[in-house]
Order: sequence, then structure tokens, then C-alpha cells
Amino acid sequence: MRIETVDTWVVNVPLTQAFTSSFETKAGTTRTVVRVRTDDGVVGWGETMHGRPVATLIDKLAPKLIGTDPFELERMAKTLEMVPFFYGYLGYAALAGIDIACWDIIGKVSGQPLSRLLGGSFRTNVPLTCLITRADAGPEPSDLPQQVADAARTTRERWGFDAIKLKGTSDPVGDVAIMEALRTAHPDAKLRVDPNAAWTVHETIEAGRRLVPLGLEYLEDPCPGIEGMALVRQRVGIPLCTNMCVVRFDEFAPAVRAGAIDVLHGDVHKWGSIMGTKQLGRLCSTFGLGMNLHSGGELGLSTAAHLHLAVAMPELRYAIDSMYYLLADDILTERLPIADGAMTAPTGPGLGVEPDLDKLEQYAAANAADGDHTL
Repeated sequence: MRIETVDTWVVNVPLTQAFTSSFETKAGTTRTVVRVRTDDGVVGWGETMHGRPVATLIDKLAPKLIGTDPFELERMAKTLEMVPFFYGYLGYAALAGIDIACWDIIGKVSGQPLSRLLGGSFRTNVPLTCLITRADAGPEPSDLPQQVADAARTTRERWGFDAIKLKGTSDPVGDVAIMEALRTAHPDAKLRVDPNAAWTVHETIEAGRRLVPLGLEYLEDPCPGIEGMALVRQRVGIPLCTNMCVVRFDEFAPAVRAGAIDVLHGDVHKWGSIMGTKQLGRLCSTFGLGMNLHSGGELGLSTAAHLHLAVAMPELRYAIDSMYYLLADDILTERLPIADGAMTAPTGPGLGVEPDLDKLEQYAAANAADGDHTL
């Protein structure tokens, strides 16, 4: 069995409402979809972060993949190991899309769902997090903290989520006020806030002291860098989480030595492969760190990959981030179900899901017309 063709689509899929973070507000998600076809007709599907730059890179790498056995993932990784060095974040994303598609092929050929190939199901249900932003309060809120808390209640009542995560902004005082309103309105919820490193160290220490009484699960990337996070962790008694200051394996040891983090957010697309993300979990466990999964606006293909990974990883002890429930549509033939605040991994071979080619073309046309949603 050898890879014969590699094809890409860049798609824009709308969200049910605007999603605001400290650096952007977007009305949809842009993803790159990858199709790998073998010489005996087996098709594997992958998906990864970002749009045209990543798709262009995958197209550039495709000639190196033609003739390769899709089961030989380690050999393939060695061949492409310099891609992240030259292309950084986009390089990891490109490798991840190819990797997921190859795993889909491996599962289909072996007749097994991906989770079984990764060690079997440690759990059945994968809890999701209620992701809240200031945009949830509406266009002109009269009482922003209370209206965000009310929006979180509506979302929790609809979906059954136990954890709430606020996407913070460059306004730590306002973010703390929202968190205080969330705690008052949701005394039973597990709370987190993620400013995407938009606060200074000083602002984080000040805000952190006000956040301590709220009993957060963790404070995610409040300020930039390992050194800044380490200083905050020394001064504030809240567990710190990151998917920004530790994004590759050579940053793991410095962060541990500095005492900068308590929880690390993995992501197949940011770490370049499914097995790389699973290995990250083992590393976290070895050093006594928690681990969770980040969300970058995954559609059904990537959501399925993360679900298979989540059920096979005992290290994951938090409700994972997932924007899947915020999608207005998907590119799959059938949307993945959410029940009681959780999802389950598909049971079919490989990823266990297939794209709807008409929808794939529809949302590729949307990207061609509007460009990428991502920065």
C-alpha cells in the first residue's frame, strides 16, 4: 500500500454567534481538510488548523509523500522533521493534517476505530467545556458581567456542561468582574479564564489575588513567557495552564525547571501528530502535571480525532475545550452528537466519520469568496 494522491480544501464554516478573544473576533472557523488516497483505493481524511498557508504547505509537501506507506508514520515523521523548524506553528499544523489522514487509513485497513489503535477506551464519555466570551452578552450590554453569566446559564441549560471557561481580554479588571459574576451565578461550576497572554505579569498578580477566592480549576496563559508564568505562579495560589509558552517538546523541560505551569493544553494540530500529543500526556504524568485538550475551532474530522485521543488518554482529567457545539454547520455527512455535556468517540473504523463532499465544496467556496477567518 502506497500513498497515491494528497488533496486539500480550505473551508470557512460559520459559528452560531461571534467568538471574541483578546486578539480577534470571528464569525466562523477556517480549517484545512486533507484527503490522502492510496494506490489500492483506500481514502483517509484529515483536518487541521488555519487555512491557505497550511494548505499551500501541505501541497508543497505532497510530492515527498507520494509512494510512502501510510503505516510508516515514524519514517514519514523523520523525513519531514525539519518542517516545523522552517515553518513553525504552520509546519506542525500541516504535519498534523497528514498524520490524521494516515491514521484514518490505518484504522480503515485494520477495521478498528482509532481509539483502539491508541490503546483502547479508558473512558466512554468526554466532557466538554462551556466556552464564554464577551460577545455572548450581546452588542450593547448594560451590565456586561451579569449578562455574560446569564448567557453561560443558557448554554449550560441547553448542553449540560459542568465547566465554564471565559476567553479573557486585555482588560483584566473587567475579566475579573465577569469571573466574579460567573461564580455567583454558577456556584457549582468549574471555572477557568484564558486571556491568551494579554495581561502583564503585574496585572496578572493583581487579578490573580482577586481570583483566588473564586476557586478556579486553573488560570490559562494570563501573561507571556515561561519566566512571567513562573513569577505569577510563585506569587498567586492558582494553578496555571498553558498552550502558549510550551508548544513544543524542547520548551517542556525549561517550564518544569522554572516551575511555570501546572496544566498543559495539548492539541494534535499544534503538536503535529496524534502520537506526539499522546506522548505529551505521558510526559505530563511523569512530571506530575495535569493535561487537557485545546480547541482551535475544530470541525467534525478533527473533533473525532480529539475524541479518540481523549478516550484513550488516562492523563486527561478535565472537561476538554471544544468549539464544536458553536458551529452552525459541519462538513460531515452527519453531525457528532452531544449529550449531557459530553461526547463519545465514533465507533467506526479509523476516525469513524466521513465528509459530505457537497458541503466540503460549499464551504470551500465560502473561503474562496471571503478568505481565511484566522489571523
